[in-house]
Amino acid sequence: MTFLHVLVLAIVQGLTEFLPVSSSAHLIFPAKLLGWPDQGLAFDVAVHLGTLMAVVLYYLADLVKISSYTIEACIKMQISPLARIGFCLIIATLPVCVVGSLCEGYISSALRDNIDVIAYTTIGFGILLGIASYVNKKMVWRNIDNIQGARSDSLRGLSYTQALVIGLFQALAVFPGVSRSGITLTAGLFMGMKSEAAARFSFLLAIPVIIASGAFEIYKIYSMGTLDLQWVNLIIGALLSFIVAIIVIHLFLKYIAKSGMAVFVIYRVLLGALLLWVF
Repeated sequence: MTFLHVLVLAIVQGLTEFLPVSSSAHLIFPAKLLGWPDQGLAFDVAVHLGTLMAVVLYYLADLVKISSYTIEACIKMQISPLARIGFCLIIATLPVCVVGSLCEGYISSALRDNIDVIAYTTIGFGILLGIASYVNKKMVWRNIDNIQGARSDSLRGLSYTQALVIGLFQALAVFPGVSRSGITLTAGLFMGMKSEAAARFSFLLAIPVIIASGAFEIYKIYSMGTLDLQWVNLIIGALLSFIVAIIVIHLFLKYIAKSGMAVFVIYRVLLGALLLWVF
């Protein structure tokens, strides 16, 4: 890998991991356009580790509280609001683990580099995000006593049913072009959550998902035997993706509180159309 290759992919990963825009669409575009070879599993793991460290650091105080209260709830059998968030994260993580373990082989071999699939899912799930955002804004919040539960200004009111629905939506993100953050935001908005709360849950939910997928990728690397790893590239990639991701998380939360999802919907449609036109 050249330095430019490392630089572009690390920045793209940091930018797109937590935005609802599909990282796979962005990673394939410069590679195909410039004729770059596949960066390999080791580099994928490195940049994902960078984005993992970014979200862990950003939510470190919350993670410590949620973890401690969840463990305490398991011991004392008394569920507090923070423990409920912990259990919601566990529930929402299970579907993607099941679907990923069942479909990973087919997706890696048949769909990972399929530009048509990535383009159409980028467009289709971008439009779905727009519909979810529109429906969310049109809901009558003063009369919310219904199956959707109270509108969540925080995550303390999140129900196990809502978490399961978000988890089932997230399972679709194993297919390239869907966007894990985009589909979880879409589900959260359909469930009646405020965009900021849906984004926070999406970011927290990224932690166990990235850990699980990273562990699986490391196992695949280990099963291949000894590899000539380019450690400098891996370190640079992880560091750059970390820096970019932590900035993106902070700015994204501020942006959607004021401006909503429209710009991301338009961007996804244009990106998908560009992929179909160019390739």
